[in-house]
Amino acid sequence: MARFTGKVVLVTGGTSGIGKAAALAFAREGARVVVSGRREPEGLAVVEEVKKAGGEAHFVRADVTKEAEVKNLVAQAVARYGRLDVAFNNAGVEWTGPITEVTEADYRKVFDANVWGVLAAMKYEIPELLRAGGGAVVNTSSIAGHVGMANVSVYIAAKHAVEGLTKTAALEYAKQGVRVNAVAPAAIVTDMIDRFVGGEDSDGGRGLAAMHPVGRMGRPEEVAAAVLYLASDEAKFTTGVSLPVDGGWLAQ
Repeated sequence: MARFTGKVVLVTGGTSGIGKAAALAFAREGARVVVSGRREPEGLAVVEEVKKAGGEAHFVRADVTKEAEVKNLVAQAVARYGRLDVAFNNAGVEWTGPITEVTEADYRKVFDANVWGVLAAMKYEIPELLRAGGGAVVNTSSIAGHVGMANVSVYIAAKHAVEGLTKTAALEYAKQGVRVNAVAPAAIVTDMIDRFVGGEDSDGGRGLAAMHPVGRMGRPEEVAAAVLYLASDEAKFTTGVSLPVDGGWLAQ
């Protein structure tokens, strides 16, 4: 039997990149998947891709920076499928620049999406996981949640906060059957990396790839595989951890 047969999985930031790869992977493993993001056409396209592959999915548009929309997202997921078993909180945005050029607007944009978005999601997901008898949360952190990097200050700070939220939530619900973990990718070939360095085949992309001991950037499907492991019963004794999927970056 597939690992997630009969389970309901919610994926935020599910319209592209890691979120899309995870939504497709969960569906292949038997889950009914609620895909969420701000871009409705892309979200509906992911749902169609899931259905063409024989899976079950539903799209709910939501901006994770807005609490009312997060509350509605979780409510819609439960209304559609009757329960919630797994949440993958993946939505987020990037920022680069020297610390002396950070604006309040930069800070609020990044922290509202990357930190408040995760916190608000867990606020409404965890009660539903408890009602279902337990479940799993996976938050998208980053190697930026483990180390510092020049010229990425606000993003680094936000991902460090995600690490702290993950540990705290794990401890609060460890005895109630809800596991909370994070996945910490290095550079993954996504739209975000394209914006960051100008594409995989640019000078910046090749330079970034060379910074990984394995000599390349990762693929969304490789992160998705780690997410599914953390969300599965194979990891039922694992909570409060951040799993690097980083081509050896943090070993340096």
